[in-house]
Amino acid sequence: MAVDLALIWAFLIAFAVLAYVVLDGFDLGIGILFPWFRRAEERDLLSASIAPVWDGNETWLILGGGGLFAAFPLAYAVVMPAFYAPITIMLLGLVFRGVAFEFRHRSKRWETLWDIGFWAGSTLAAFCQGLALGTWIQGIEVAGRSYAGGWFDWLTPFSVATGVALVCGYALLGCGWLILKSEGAPQDRAFRLAKPFFAVLVAGIVAVSIWSPFHHPSIAARWFSWPNLAVLSPVPLLVALLAWRAWRALERREERAPFLCALGLFVLSFIGLGISFYPLIVPFEITIHEAAAPDSSLGFMLVGAAILLPIILAYTGYAYWIFRGKTDVSESYH
Repeated sequence: MAVDLALIWAFLIAFAVLAYVVLDGFDLGIGILFPWFRRAEERDLLSASIAPVWDGNETWLILGGGGLFAAFPLAYAVVMPAFYAPITIMLLGLVFRGVAFEFRHRSKRWETLWDIGFWAGSTLAAFCQGLALGTWIQGIEVAGRSYAGGWFDWLTPFSVATGVALVCGYALLGCGWLILKSEGAPQDRAFRLAKPFFAVLVAGIVAVSIWSPFHHPSIAARWFSWPNLAVLSPVPLLVALLAWRAWRALERREERAPFLCALGLFVLSFIGLGISFYPLIVPFEITIHEAAAPDSSLGFMLVGAAILLPIILAYTGYAYWIFRGKTDVSESYH
């Protein structure tokens, strides 16, 4: 029985992207929340809550991008020209965010400037990721084996709306993380801020869910034909259930449920996108198998992934376990 290496690598890259979104998403969200916490000690608490894990969270972005280049070179060659501008700006935002995060603890004279940089870098990176996602959902124009669209195809009302929704979604994850890691006034403010961010995220999920089938008949056929309608209906039903549970948790001031429900909304939305677009890797032109590298290359790389992935998962889990519980600024490694 032949092993479908292209499909295995598609799942590995999808897992890496999802891991990046849910892990780096909440620490980007912490940066997005900085303007609502103006006291220096509160901002110290926010940064200390992610200090032990934020570097490791970005590992998944490297794995996803590097995996796409190695396992699906045709998709990488087509997608990158379409996303040059937002990806370049995103990387600059991540770099500036990282510098600002480190320098704000060591340059008290310019701490306010570095705080602004941390917020701007986090927000810009999140927004550009949303722009790229919206552009990917819209579809990428391809001629032969090359990108055939324009320089600014990534800048549309839909992609901008997706960018805003993702910024609010990351901010919601940041609120959920802060609720878990803090007490007192910062936690109270996180509960209050979570509600408007939650509303925008849910509106974004609903908008994409409605817009995509009407814009792409193939997606409508996949979701609304029989028996797919019965088989796939649990996904939107679970989204609705999680949204209700998240709102109830915020109203009742539960500590764990808001963060877990927000993570669940991201995971289910990711699954929904996978259902809508599989087996396409470049909508609506190139499939996973058309873009894949030779099986010999995929098999060789799979051996390395089988060794490295458990190690990454182990040290990531260990870091979160060691630094569990409420954040104590006095014990921060800064």
